Amino acid sequence: MKIQDSIALVTGANRGLGREFVQALLAAGAKKVYAAARDLSTIDPMEGVVPLKLDVTNMQDIATAARECKDVSLLINNAGIIRGAGLLDSTSLDSARDEWETTFIGPLALSQAFAPTLATNGGGAIVNVLSALSWISMPGAATYSAAKAAAWSLTNGLRNELHDQGTAVIGLHVAYMDTDMARGLTVPKTHPRVVAQYSVECIQQGQVEILADEICRQLKGGLSAGVYLNNPLLQ
Repeated sequence: MKIQDSIALVTGANRGLGREFVQALLAAGAKKVYAAARDLSTIDPMEGVVPLKLDVTNMQDIATAARECKDVSLLINNAGIIRGAGLLDSTSLDSARDEWETTFIGPLALSQAFAPTLATNGGGAIVNVLSALSWISMPGAATYSAAKAAAWSLTNGLRNELHDQGTAVIGLHVAYMDTDMARGLTVPKTHPRVVAQYSVECIQQGQVEILADEICRQLKGGLSAGVYLNNPLLQ
């Protein structure tokens, strides 16, 4: 889809990749960007940005956003959390519920709420921010990996169901980014600005799967060989 003169909604827009998405979209010619976050005071004020109070786990917030933002042609489901739990940790059930609500239920509810609007506005697109961990599981982040795997399946299912109304559904896979979520990891990280700018280019090119870094490209290429059975990031 064309970003020029489009109107976008970005969740989790107050920091990290979400904030960079807002700037990349405006730089590419978006007419307006709804920058969504739970706390409006955390949104950077700038021309073309409309702060939007939105907790993606709150169904009333989602309904209000869908009612008030009838001009949206691009929805970017970026909001995310990670609790850092293994499957057998004592906190794993609570962690899984929190991550599932934000990572799967939120994007599903937003996609349902905005699908009619996107259809009215010519089809447009939905971008779901996924992860390298959509394909493999990491110790200490296994509940998060499971939630991202579900979000990948959600993305593929939405692509099928929204095809007839002309809505593109795009999965963005990214590994380590220099954001708060990866603050404690001493590994090479991609700056979220690079990911956002590259993603905007791919959206305009009509790509439905974006592999934002070499780790994701290698993991995707290894799926048929069973990379998820022998996690290369643990070697």
